Amino acid sequence: MLVKTHSWNVSPQEAVALQRRLAAQVITEDRLDQIHSVAGVDVGFEEQGKITRAAVVVLRLADLSLVEQAVARQPTRFPYIPGLLSFRECPAVLAALEKLTVMPDLLLCDGQGVAHPRRFGIACHLGVLTDLPSIGVAKTRLVGQHGPVPDERGGWIPLVDKGETVGAVLRTRTGVNPIFISVGHRISLVTALHYVMVCTTRYRLPETTRAADKLASGSGK
Repeated sequence: MLVKTHSWNVSPQEAVALQRRLAAQVITEDRLDQIHSVAGVDVGFEEQGKITRAAVVVLRLADLSLVEQAVARQPTRFPYIPGLLSFRECPAVLAALEKLTVMPDLLLCDGQGVAHPRRFGIACHLGVLTDLPSIGVAKTRLVGQHGPVPDERGGWIPLVDKGETVGAVLRTRTGVNPIFISVGHRISLVTALHYVMVCTTRYRLPETTRAADKLASGSGK
């Protein structure tokens, strides 16, 4: 599965340098085939953070029914540092992806894509390493500013950081807080928004994220 890899035994300074180098490989336009399956990716922690528990849940796009799911647990080897969370979480996520019998066509990651100080959040990191199209679906903002978000399902407004559009603030349901969408790899922002909305039913978060969160937290089977 892995197209590219690198050492995970790095210092925070080395991690920042890796992000800056790998960010140049992120593709922010549509380079994806027909999407039949979508996967939610999320990470939780056990034993006071000593164990990283990564979950991947693959759904059929047509009806959002379960296709396959996998969990991987690994010792946590990187400290909690905002902006470098992918170095803490990615190794276990990659292990979970390798357990799948069929690779999904699109990853929806719980976290940021290019809406990141160095334009390389976890959705970018996973996308570049696996060469899978990926989207960052975050509950909170990491960088950028935005104006009022239209209070209607599917309404969105650009998220802008230092004069650059790095994502979108998306209202998935009327009257609920918006979520923050950004490109991970091999997809445009407009297409990313389309697939997030296709995966969203009556809840604030897309079904991919909801399913992966339950599995990562241990509340799902």
